[in-house]
Amino acid sequence: MKGMFWRIPQARRLLTIGPPFLWLGLFLLLPFLLVLKISFSDLRFGIPPYTPLAELKEQTLTLALSLRGYALLFSDSLYIATYLNSVKMAAVTTVCCMIIGYPMAYYIARSHPAVRNLLLLGVILPFWTSLLLRVYAWVGILRNDGLLNNLLQWLGIIDTPLEIYRTDLAVYIGLIYAYLPFFILPLYATLVKLDLRLLEAAYDLGARPWRAFLRVTLPLSMPGVIAGSMLVFIPSVGEYVIPEMLGGANTLMMGRVMWNEFFNNADWPMAAAVTCVMVLLLLVPLIIFQHNQVKQMQVRKRRRA
Repeated sequence: MKGMFWRIPQARRLLTIGPPFLWLGLFLLLPFLLVLKISFSDLRFGIPPYTPLAELKEQTLTLALSLRGYALLFSDSLYIATYLNSVKMAAVTTVCCMIIGYPMAYYIARSHPAVRNLLLLGVILPFWTSLLLRVYAWVGILRNDGLLNNLLQWLGIIDTPLEIYRTDLAVYIGLIYAYLPFFILPLYATLVKLDLRLLEAAYDLGARPWRAFLRVTLPLSMPGVIAGSMLVFIPSVGEYVIPEMLGGANTLMMGRVMWNEFFNNADWPMAAAVTCVMVLLLLVPLIIFQHNQVKQMQVRKRRRA
């Protein structure tokens, strides 16, 4: 009987994909639904600091949905500017990681296997240290009396310290430093599997190295580029630690806004509304990316057929 059960394709498929979907449902969908419920509540002084959505009094069930958080979110220019600034900083960080990370991933993929392992270890090594400690190290580097300014003044390059700490530039440096490995690793995994015979064929047909790169290597590495970009862009939008430790008071990012609403203002409905809109904002590029991936897979299947 057990063997017959395993021969059923639907049963095997269910047992294969069931545990991951159960994990996502418990630790992703359920918490998001709880936050979504809080976003439609109203603020009150008490524990919890929000009103219930449904209340039963005198055999009457009352359902009350408050749109105060969403109305304030889309009417207050501060929140709109914060969203736009978060997306801008995440996009700039992603582009900088592309510019810096692509040559690094390409070099690692083309290195000798023994050297390649050491280079990969150098990319992974920062993960062995807490992000908080690594960002705090940048505080000592970028502050006015920090290592960078002292070195530049000792070399005679500058006379007065550079104002980098507590600026957007410091946040960009911290974001690029923290998320660069997330771009390099998936891109390296794509480049290392690239069939070098395609490049040899391009050279035999008279293509120069830069042309072979643009026509062969770059298109075939796009899945790694897109995957790495997603891994950099999505967490950068909601980053809290780096803007808090390196940014100034005018550095507007969603992570800091959510923290202030939750813990400083104790306005859980407003913080939940900010969180839900941010999640929906991040789901749009993921849905578009998944849709394009499915289309490309269908096109490849048709070509093979």
